[in-house]
Parts: sequence; C-alpha cells; structure tokens
Amino acid sequence: MRDKAYHSYEYHLPELTHHYGEQVHLMADPILISQLAKLCKPATMQPEVTNLVRDIYHSLVRAVIANELPLENVEIRTRMFNATPNGVWSGLLIDRTTKVVTVDIARAGTLPSQIAFETLTRMVNPDVVRQDHIYMNRVTDENGEVIGTSLSGSKIGGSIDQAIVLFPDPMGATGGSMSRAIELYKNQEKAKPLKLISLNLIVTPEYLKRLREDHPEVIVYAARLDRGLSEPHIFETELGACWDEEKGLNERQYIVPGAGGLGEILNNSYV
Repeated sequence: MRDKAYHSYEYHLPELTHHYGEQVHLMADPILISQLAKLCKPATMQPEVTNLVRDIYHSLVRAVIANELPLENVEIRTRMFNATPNGVWSGLLIDRTTKVVTVDIARAGTLPSQIAFETLTRMVNPDVVRQDHIYMNRVTDENGEVIGTSLSGSKIGGSIDQAIVLFPDPMGATGGSMSRAIELYKNQEKAKPLKLISLNLIVTPEYLKRLREDHPEVIVYAARLDRGLSEPHIFETELGACWDEEKGLNERQYIVPGAGGLGEILNNSYV
C-alpha cells in the first residue's frame, strides 16, 4: 500500500476576482506586482530591466505549467528503496510527455519566449518542447496611431496538433499583434491544439476584449491589468464590471499607467 495523500491535490493560483471571464487569470502575487512596479519606473534601465523581466516570466511560466499542464499519477523509488521496500513515493506529477510550443513574437517577446523554452525543457521531456519565431510590428498612420499589424516573416517548426501553445508577450495593449499571431497558428491545416495561452506582464481591458472577440478559447495570464485612462468612477468598480467603459490605452495605443515601449528598453534600440 502507498500513501494516497498526493493522489488528488489541487493547485490554486493567487489571482484577482474580476468579470472578464474564467479564461483570464490576473495574478495577485505581491512579489510579481512589486517586481513589475520596479520595472515600470523611468530610472529602471539595463541590465536591471532584463533581470526583472526574466524573474517575472520565470514565475508566470511556472504558474502556467502548474495550472495548465496535465498531471499523472506515478510511483518513484527514492534513495531509501535499497534499505526498505517502503522507499517509494506516489502521487500526481506533471505529465512529462505533454507537447508544448512557445512562440517568440519578436522583439519584446524574444526574451520571455526563451525563458519559457528553457523552463519547459527542465520540467517536461525536452524532446517535446519547441520554440517558434514570428516577426511582426505595429503599423501606424501619420498621427502615430496604430492601424494594423505587419507580419514580415516566421520560423514555425511544425504542427501544433495536440500541443499547448504559449504566446509570451509582455505588453497586451490593443491585442492586434497577439490576435494575428494566434490566427497564424489556428490556420494550420488539421491543427487541434490542446490549449492556446497568452502570457503578459500588463494587459488592458481593450486587449482582453479583442482576444475574446477574435479567439474566445485563448487563456490569458497577466501579472497586472491597467485601466488608467478610465473615468474616475470606474476605479470604484470591480475589474470588468463596467468593461465597455474601462480604458487603458492612450491615443497612440500605449498602456497607461503601463511601462512605456518595453521592446525598445529591452533591446536598447529606440526605433
């Protein structure tokens, strides 16, 4: 007989209550929120920016692995098995055969995707983990307003059939780039992914609405939601209770309070 205490345990995310739907997870982690607050300060530059993004995404990816990857009951012989047949632990562990694809949406998403790739290759069988790369950028008009997304190329290493697909992209602003990236994968012939998951540092109500409209099956994990340009009375309401009145984007589609152009800061390249 084996102890069954770990055969049916449940993992619970630290998350905020909201009205955006069960597909959205807004983390309520004091460490993540504190790190993100520091990341957003004007005085925080390289190399501290990279270190903070790395630390936050390590935590986000681990939360996704714990909450979204399937589990299996296993028995593990410990080092004590040579001394006693009771030296066997049994319980639920992450299913190491789960196929996972992480997508680098260059350029802000390059570091987060690499962190996801490295973390996953340590947690599951590295042979079933893949990293793809998509190259796109915002298209703006003469006033600097975003009017679309330009896809300039991609390196996609195969099918996403029966895979969990992660899209780690720091700023969930308009949702245009994320929607386009997800569409690219959903258009694969006969592709039936297990899950499509967006991992963001900051999201806006507009971003969540765009994903719900375009891809309602997508699961969202975010360290913070910003709605800083809403009318004052909105700040007294629960998140998403007055979704249509919430606003987190300025006239140039940057997030407020936000963190500025994180892709520029991460790369020390202001173009």
